[in-house]
This record gives sequence, C-alpha cells and structure tokens, in this order.
Amino acid sequence: MTKPIPKVYTTRFFQLVTSRQFAEAERILERVKQKMHVSERNRGYFQALNGMLLTQKNNDDRYAFLSGVDLASRKLLKNYRKEFLNHVESRLHAEYDRGFFEAWADYMKVLLRLEVPVSPVVNKSVSEKEEVEATIEAKTEEEAKNQTISEAREKAEPEEDSAMEKPDVEQGEPGQSTLFDFSR
Repeated sequence: MTKPIPKVYTTRFFQLVTSRQFAEAERILERVKQKMHVSERNRGYFQALNGMLLTQKNNDDRYAFLSGVDLASRKLLKNYRKEFLNHVESRLHAEYDRGFFEAWADYMKVLLRLEVPVSPVVNKSVSEKEEVEATIEAKTEEEAKNQTISEAREKAEPEEDSAMEKPDVEQGEPGQSTLFDFSR
C-alpha cells in the first residue's frame, strides 16, 4: 500500500473550498501535488480535489454533484459519506476510483465537523430567477409610487373650466406628431 496524501493539507483544502477562498485552496492543492507519492489511488484522490475546486469556482454546473447537495443537512452528509466509503472498500473499483471516492468521503467528514454554517452552492439558474423576481417586485413598487405621485398632482392642480373645449386627441410635446396627425 502506498502512502496516503497528508490529511492536514486536505482538511485545510476542504475548509478553504467550502468557504470559497479559492486562491488559498489552489496553493494548498499545489502543496498536496508536491507532497503526494505517485500512485493510482493518489492520482484519483488529487483529481477529485481538483474537480471539487473547479466545481465550486464555476458555480454554474447543474449536473455537478455539489450543486444539488444541501451542505447544511447533517443526515444527508452522513449518508453520502457512507455511500462513498462503500465505494472505497469495493473491490470492483480500480485504485484510481477508490482514491477518488476516498476524497469525497473525506470531504463529507470535514463538512460534518465544520462548526460554521455552510452556505449551500447556489445554482445560477435559481439566482437568476430570484433576480428576475426582485426586478419585477421593484417595478411594481415603482409603478405604485408613480401612481401615488400622479394622484397627488391631480389633487394639487386646480380643476379647469368645463367650458373650455378639450380636444378628443391628447396633444404630445410641441413638434411631436401623433397618430391623429398621420390619419389626416
């Protein structure tokens, strides 16, 4: 059996990735690469770390595992850790795959121990939907505000004499044509 990747570095890496401190996480990942012994299992472990970093960095891959996981649910994290450990122990997987699943099991273990509330990965399409809803809400508020202002102006303006003849068509700005002008 080959030497595993130092847990001190990987634990720190997981903490940094979770807190979205990508520059420092990349430095730790480089240290891991320098310290690890060359083996298929360690290559799989390293590739899993690299994938975790890239997934968290991009934050828009709806097919990625991390984008659909509620990182605050301890029960869910325990189930995932158990499942990943089953893959690590399975003799059906190659050494590379065992290393890959071992990295994920270690990540779930660190997530379970983190005291700080973890902000879940936000799917970009969800945040865009929230942004659109906020824009619609802001427009609705603005329309209500404008309606209130126009009602206040109507009350403040003196009423015109009913004897004055009002044209059937509203006149626009001076020099501006109206639909009525084009129909002549």
